Amino acid sequence: MKVSIITVCLNAASTISDAIESVIAQTHPDIEHIIIDGGSTDGTLDVISRYKDEIHCVVSEPDNGIYDAMNKGISIASGEVIGILNSDDIYEDDKVIEDVVEKFASTKADIVLGDVVWVDRENLSCIRRYYSSERFEAWKLRIGWMPPHPATFIKSKAYKQAGPYSLEYQIASDYEMFVRLMLVHHFQFVRLPRVLVRMRMGGISTSGIRSLWIMNMEIIKACKRNNVYTNIFFILTKVPFKLLELYKKPKGVGSRRKASPLE
Repeated sequence: MKVSIITVCLNAASTISDAIESVIAQTHPDIEHIIIDGGSTDGTLDVISRYKDEIHCVVSEPDNGIYDAMNKGISIASGEVIGILNSDDIYEDDKVIEDVVEKFASTKADIVLGDVVWVDRENLSCIRRYYSSERFEAWKLRIGWMPPHPATFIKSKAYKQAGPYSLEYQIASDYEMFVRLMLVHHFQFVRLPRVLVRMRMGGISTSGIRSLWIMNMEIIKACKRNNVYTNIFFILTKVPFKLLELYKKPKGVGSRRKASPLE
């Protein structure tokens, strides 16, 4: 089973080597890594060039934001399965893609969900938050609950049927994609019960109250656009559960992961 990994970036010279090396380290033998750069000026392309023999395709040109870049990558991808790894994230260990492929092979699922941990930007062993897909169910999208996007792998045929990521949203286009995949098209998903990705803190969706408000308003808009009923009171019911993620720690994390050069 061929897997396409898409990494979008813009001025990510300080972190993208970690993302690339975590893909190179994967034991699964059939991976294509596609990098979509938005026109970096900080040396990102120089870093990427050091791995030119390991990367299937690099596109560097101005775009209309992260979701536009994701769409470009998906349009290029030739794998049966597509995963999106942010330029400042890493896979938890070298068997992530192998385990994902085994889960697809043993089920009829179109989507495989895993878990992520948010970590300190400078110390990737310091876990700040655990984001689990364990209790996710499709109906919970109505209350704004979505699985962790970087730990989600989707068959290319599902992307083709659902269509591209919408450019109408600043933050919640990945949420809107889940609504289309799971509540509109009813693609089947299955959980792989372990951490798949380490994410550095500081992304746009975790950058303050204003971003949270924008995201929640966009969640309501996304549901309305897809004829899924919700309201702000439904959305706010997820807050206590999100706060618990700050205190819950995953079991066994780090036992298989190779050390990052930043640690």
